[in-house]
Amino acid sequence: MKHIFTLLLIVAISLPSFSQEKTKVESETTTYYFIRHAEKDRSDKTNRNPDLTQAGKTRAIHWSKILQHVKFDAVYSTKYNRTMQTAAPTAEKNKVEIQFYDPRALYSEDFATVTKGQTVLVVGHSNTTPAFVNMVLKEKKYEDIDDNNNGNLYIVTISNGKTIDQVLTIN
Repeated sequence: MKHIFTLLLIVAISLPSFSQEKTKVESETTTYYFIRHAEKDRSDKTNRNPDLTQAGKTRAIHWSKILQHVKFDAVYSTKYNRTMQTAAPTAEKNKVEIQFYDPRALYSEDFATVTKGQTVLVVGHSNTTPAFVNMVLKEKKYEDIDDNNNGNLYIVTISNGKTIDQVLTIN
């Protein structure tokens, strides 16, 4: 049963990537994958830039395995240890450098232009990830992520002027 679920998950995650390859000639398809950083070290309440816990490091590697069939053109992260450490395994697998975005200035016309026609991973936070997705969608569809949830995967595909989105929870 677990193998069937894993296979279905891989197919669901890979579909936007496959559809992008087919339609690239017809139009430019942009696909964004958004995740929140993995589990952070909460042992020092005064530390505003903690690293990932061991569980978080394991999750970051797990994300790279889940997304292994997606060819990312770019990986974006905020300049916090926890987001960079979450993004690193996927960036390394795709042989791309992590690029940075300001969590106070999310989706913009410049970002849309730079990433047009690409497949992009964006790693953020419990509040910035859904806010970023909402800005791409041009509607307030998603609320902040619960602080105990590090497993949401938002996929947004823009093609031929149409935007489709989905959210999966992967633990």
